[in-house]
Amino acid sequence: MSAPAPSPAAVVDAEPLPRQDEVLTDAALTFVAELHRRFTPRRDELLARRGERRAEIARTAGLDFLPETAAIREDESWRVAPSPAALDDRRVEITGPTDRKMTINALNSGARIWLADFEDASAPTWENVVLGQLNLMDAYARRIDFTDPRSGKSYALKDADRLATVVMRPRGWHLAERHLQVDGVPVPGALVDFGLYFFHNAKTLIELGKGPYFYLPKTESHLEARLWNDVFVFAQDYVGIPRSTVRATVLIETITAAYEMDEILYELRDHASGLNAGRWDYLFSIVKNFRDGGAKFVLPDRNAVTMTAPFMRAYTELLVRTCHKRGAHAIGGMAAFIPSRHDAEVNKVAFEKVKADKDREAADGFDGSWVAHPDLVPIAMASFDAVLGDRPHQKDRLREDVSVAAGDLIAVDSLDAKPTYEGLRNAVQVGIRYIEAWLRGMGAVAIFNLMEDAATAEISRSQIWQWINAGVEFEHDGRTLRATPELARALADEELTAIRAEIGDEAFAAGKWRQAHDLLLTVALDAHYTDFLTLPAYEQLRG
Repeated sequence: MSAPAPSPAAVVDAEPLPRQDEVLTDAALTFVAELHRRFTPRRDELLARRGERRAEIARTAGLDFLPETAAIREDESWRVAPSPAALDDRRVEITGPTDRKMTINALNSGARIWLADFEDASAPTWENVVLGQLNLMDAYARRIDFTDPRSGKSYALKDADRLATVVMRPRGWHLAERHLQVDGVPVPGALVDFGLYFFHNAKTLIELGKGPYFYLPKTESHLEARLWNDVFVFAQDYVGIPRSTVRATVLIETITAAYEMDEILYELRDHASGLNAGRWDYLFSIVKNFRDGGAKFVLPDRNAVTMTAPFMRAYTELLVRTCHKRGAHAIGGMAAFIPSRHDAEVNKVAFEKVKADKDREAADGFDGSWVAHPDLVPIAMASFDAVLGDRPHQKDRLREDVSVAAGDLIAVDSLDAKPTYEGLRNAVQVGIRYIEAWLRGMGAVAIFNLMEDAATAEISRSQIWQWINAGVEFEHDGRTLRATPELARALADEELTAIRAEIGDEAFAAGKWRQAHDLLLTVALDAHYTDFLTLPAYEQLRG
């Protein structure tokens, strides 16, 4: 007797969505179930390993390059797979969620790459998860358009040769998808996002002269990269496309991954495209891992930690050197400014800062960089055009002048800036405003002319936690104040009052402001530090 066919993943407790059957086919859900059965046990082991490593960091207050992988770092011979044509020129990349309007605008933006985001810029409601997949399928079939119901403005795709290449970012390994289960167990969100996208689009993308390309978020070790590589090998064999068709760019956005860049590229070498300097999550990771390491690990206000800080320079220059030594692209960090439609002076100052940031990255050897808004594409493009000219990248710049010691990456106390009262207030403001939008299903939110996503909210709540637990003091109105739970609560209450006055009683009542306020204070003040804000937030997310 033949073995029974494997059962597909089951949709659980989810309201039906328009056209969901085009995404949630039996064949696609069977593939997702296969991914889950094969790879979730290893994912669970690696998540447990994260906790063990964090405990070791707490014990030693240090990190070092791994002695057991020294041979990989010292071997000059290996390289990643050659870049496919569609990913060879990545000088400007735009990021954003996969709602219908953003899909069209990002593809049309003039950027070479669109990071189609199912992770930090997307709150994982079932609607966002499923319809985001549908929007990408429709875009590749050129059956996508959008009319804004408020303005009446219509959006449609430009000619194919003028569209950005898509690099899709699934959720991190730590997040589950409660609406898709196998044998009663939720499937990791990473495997849901990757599995549905890969199954439906891999062959279509090859026919379009591109391929299934991915950004891998929140990676903490080369063993997690090895798991992704095994997922890619299995997936390509399953649908019958050649191995090495998949290409992955890994975000170096955790402090532990910064010590394993060579090893991460090595594990993915047949599928690797490059590394990205994910600056906001990187700062969050430093705070998280060294939150109880004493005064020398206390970060100042997040906006005071620029990319010229010595420990951030060490991180980015090591990234460029590592990538180019291995034939991979080095992609720079985010320009998060959102232009004001009402204040030309604000725009002028911000555009100058964006230009300086992108000029520095291009001069340092990066092959491309990120922006959050289409208006920033020409600014970033000009910075990289000035250095690259007609060349697609500058991998020939090996940056052999760069030498980074283990301690350089965590020399937080090399920065002169200190925490401030206004920094604490800003962390509270951003935290409440972002979480409120996230609970309504919005993952990318313009706050004070900056595009905020889950990474910046993580910094906000982590810094509140760290400053309170470190007993940080600051001057305010001629007084010395200490960061305390009482001060954080007072600032949070002031912010709720300010928001109510700003938007009116009716809009305030219709929002999730009190819920966001309470959740921020929970994760910022609880003695037990929650690894990810999005874990308790997901329990409160409806839809």
